[in-house]
Amino acid sequence: MNVMKRFLLMSLVLLILCSAGSAQTPAPVAAQSDLQKKIEKYLRHIYAFGPEVKLIVPEPKDSEITGLLVTNVELTSGENHDTAKMYISKDGRFLFRGDVADMSKDPMAETRNKLDLKDAPSTGNPAGTVTVVEFADFECPVCKNLHEQLRTLLPNYPQVKFYFKDFPIEQIHPWAKTAALAGRCAYNQKPTAFWKVYDGFYDGQDLISAANAWDKAVDFAGQAGLDQPAFKSCLASPDAAAAVNASVANAKALEVTSTPTIFVNGRRVVGADSGTIERYIQYELANQKNAAAAKQ
Repeated sequence: MNVMKRFLLMSLVLLILCSAGSAQTPAPVAAQSDLQKKIEKYLRHIYAFGPEVKLIVPEPKDSEITGLLVTNVELTSGENHDTAKMYISKDGRFLFRGDVADMSKDPMAETRNKLDLKDAPSTGNPAGTVTVVEFADFECPVCKNLHEQLRTLLPNYPQVKFYFKDFPIEQIHPWAKTAALAGRCAYNQKPTAFWKVYDGFYDGQDLISAANAWDKAVDFAGQAGLDQPAFKSCLASPDAAAAVNASVANAKALEVTSTPTIFVNGRRVVGADSGTIERYIQYELANQKNAAAAKQ
């Protein structure tokens, strides 16, 4: 089992004893720099992370829960990258990974309100009652797998409107940003052409590199019937970069940390999990049908 899988298999609710001190006499609050070192040391010990694994523990800050700090631990192993939200007791003794739910709120509604879909490429039913939003990276192999699954899944649901949002992970994918810019430039010139470029990057992913990504993008633009000189100018423009950066900022506001991450009417799905995506679509459609029947 590789280091990434070991990291991802951490229990969502497991309380981990970080201190060897007595339960009756908890250790005093550690200085933040000491606490960061303590968390990193503990995670490396538990999961046997060697020096080849890069582990970044940002300074823990106050969380939404009284008495708990929170940080987003970043792990990089080779080409794999993951981020995990972790809570730490203020005495530096307990650590756990997971999400905390406030049952007085509708988390899906809050997520839908945070999604910025203005000028995002979309396809499917313009009046669809189920909105599927994907944050993805054109160089991500798992995103390619999901792309292939969605080709089969989405045509079965004419009630769905599908949006694509850029989240290139440049730390491990050197040509992802170029591809994101290409998609944005295709969309700006002719919105329907975006999907030709979208398919081109995923279908040809194995043949694309940092060295040829720009030329491939121009080729895809030509195949989509776009004005190639205007397309090239757009690729180098600050406006295209600003649009991609805005999509990345929106992803971070939603605490998206890996690709692909999908939202089905606000419900989050991480990874190429078409089974869960379909289940969420069916759930939403059933709820809408029941609500309509109740009004009759």
